[in-house]
Amino acid sequence: MWNDRTKLLIGQSGLEKLEKSNVAVVGIGGVGGYVCEMLVRAGVGSLTIVDFDKIDETNINRQLVANTETVGLLKTEVMEKMLKKINPQCKITVKNVQLSKENVGTILDTEEYDFVVDAIDNVTNKIDLICFCKENGIKIVSAMGAGNRFGIPNFKVMDIYKTSNDGLARVLRKKLREREVSSLDVVISEEVAEKIDKKSMSVGSISYYPAMCGCVLSAYVIQNLIN
Repeated sequence: MWNDRTKLLIGQSGLEKLEKSNVAVVGIGGVGGYVCEMLVRAGVGSLTIVDFDKIDETNINRQLVANTETVGLLKTEVMEKMLKKINPQCKITVKNVQLSKENVGTILDTEEYDFVVDAIDNVTNKIDLICFCKENGIKIVSAMGAGNRFGIPNFKVMDIYKTSNDGLARVLRKKLREREVSSLDVVISEEVAEKIDKKSMSVGSISYYPAMCGCVLSAYVIQNLIN
């Protein structure tokens, strides 16, 4: 079978746990796209993918869904087709919507999730997702910054209140304290971000950095689902 080699590592019981698991990935860009693929290749049985955006030409350098033939298409639709080609038996639920404070309950209340992966790059929406999960006892792990970094990736999983060298984490720490969130597991690189031309409104990126962040996120989720 296609997952025989995974079975050698985690056994039949591990495969069954993953098959029965239900995970939501919010944001399927450079980081989230790799999370989706790694989860499905590992054997997660149900996956909800949430994103509102269309594929842009500038996504091609780092996003799984982006190539010269998919520019202009919805990220969720392209990702769903890719995942179904990996494991047709995986239940994929597509929610082509931008998560916000007003709709987060509608998006996540329809099913019982074993884990939520936060791969959103918008601070406000990120906070809304994190707080909803914390308030409702839903396990969540969040991606920190993967942009403006170029070296050999060295991502770690730690509590957000122990992080450093990450502007996104710094902003989130302040806002989460205000919302009385006492802890949050995050995937973070402690590499200092490169200084980018201040005239540019964009974040610099390279192919492997978001991918590595996504792989560490998926590894963390899979370990938790099995154990």
